[in-house]
Amino acid sequence: MLQFLIRRTFGAALILLLISAFTFFMFFAIPQDPALLACGKNCTPDALAIIHKNLGLDSPVPVQYWNFLVGIFAGRDFAVGHCAAPCFGVSFANNQNVWDTILDRFPLTLSLTVGSLLVFLTLGLGAGLLAAKYRGTWLDKTFSSASLVISSMQIYFLGPLVLLALVYSTGWLEKPKYVPFSEDLGGWFMGLLIPWVVMATIFTANYTRMSRSSMIEQLQEEHVKAARAKGMSANYVFFRYAWRGSLIPIVTILGIDLSSLLAGGMVTEFTFGLAGLGRLALESVVNKDLPMLMGVMLVSAALIIVFNLIVDALYAVIDPRVRLS
Repeated sequence: MLQFLIRRTFGAALILLLISAFTFFMFFAIPQDPALLACGKNCTPDALAIIHKNLGLDSPVPVQYWNFLVGIFAGRDFAVGHCAAPCFGVSFANNQNVWDTILDRFPLTLSLTVGSLLVFLTLGLGAGLLAAKYRGTWLDKTFSSASLVISSMQIYFLGPLVLLALVYSTGWLEKPKYVPFSEDLGGWFMGLLIPWVVMATIFTANYTRMSRSSMIEQLQEEHVKAARAKGMSANYVFFRYAWRGSLIPIVTILGIDLSSLLAGGMVTEFTFGLAGLGRLALESVVNKDLPMLMGVMLVSAALIIVFNLIVDALYAVIDPRVRLS
């Protein structure tokens, strides 16, 4: 298991390095001088030269990329001051440290992503297992029909409907907001409950169908039939033999869906007016704040890679054969 995780971690680090290089050189591939974006409309040659020096843009691009990598691990000195590690540069829009801004927005995005992940896995797998266990009954037909209807909805359509029904019309719940987990656990939970449910609903429908079909397929396997033939109870065989095998394709699809989950989190932030990394990325595009946008992209890529490492570890636990591959 340890060697398996080491291999996956090394591969993830290499992927992140390639993403950083691609993002950085794309940053300088734009036809306009990046310093002009920070200089504004009334830019003079002297002001432009100062910005080049302050932001470290007066060196060749390969040297700038090396300084960028060194800054992430060891910090970096700008003319405007020292940027402690991990340093992703200085914002063009407000001269603030990019990492500090991302760190301020990151807890909301992480809470939204992990919370909705737990909700749709719990609901999706649970509904799928019940539909498979009671295959052909009214419960199976209800879950299957509901999943088909729900899967056709989108976050930007379902979100306003839920707000109208639960917040503005009935007042049963408060408008979504973010309260730090460490300050108020109840406020954190209630403030993100609606975004969790709305975001998880879209994924729950897909995982209900996948869990049901995977479980039905596992129940037809020879080792499951052999366990039943030995006199083991139906519930024991269902959960001890079939359920574990049914998780293998689910975990595989989950690794693929992680990027969609993060993208869905950004749409959810915009729908409910929450200030996370998704909102920060949109603000960076509008303000042409390239250092901030690059930092958000790298952190988002790192988050997806970390999630995939966790999925790989779960996959190895569920299916020991993958440890040898």
